Amino acid sequence: MPDQRLVLASASPRRIDLLAQIALSPDVVDPAGIDETALPGELPARHALRLAEAKAQIVAQRHPGAYVLAADTVVACGRRILPKALDRDTARRALLLLSGRRHRVHGGIALALPEGRIVSRRVETAVVFKRLDSIEIEDYLASGEWQDKAGGYAIQGLAARFIRGIIGSYSNVVGLPLFETAALLAGHGFTRARRLPPASR
Repeated sequence: MPDQRLVLASASPRRIDLLAQIALSPDVVDPAGIDETALPGELPARHALRLAEAKAQIVAQRHPGAYVLAADTVVACGRRILPKALDRDTARRALLLLSGRRHRVHGGIALALPEGRIVSRRVETAVVFKRLDSIEIEDYLASGEWQDKAGGYAIQGLAARFIRGIIGSYSNVVGLPLFETAALLAGHGFTRARRLPPASR
């Protein structure tokens, strides 16, 4: 049997909560701490996948023999990558750009296997925003929910009222595509998920 330790190469509480939703709990949380700057001319989808693979590779070197799961989430309008919102001005610009438009959320997931090989997947979700007025934007900025969020919003929070619809994985927008993550782990021998409780009647 291969080593069934699971290392999450991310300190994101959202990703930890999402894994718990599918009965997975990492043994170790070890963020990679890499430079997440896009390369010149790098497209959003490739950027998300490259960062996820880089995180998995770096953290796997610190945990030989374990399964190391890494992910990255990129919000994009066309070919433009929206940064994580670290200040109100960045968040405001992102919300103004997303207002009344469809954008895409690119999720990259990578899994370093116990023998050292890395496998990865890319997931894409389309998100449609309503047109936001200035009061809605300023109210949302006042909430502080946008802090450190890709694209300046959290779909699982107050920003849910701005979302007219999504096409694709909801959990990908939150921070980790659960169907693809579970399939990637199960497809490469990881079997240590908790048993599901019986359904309530």
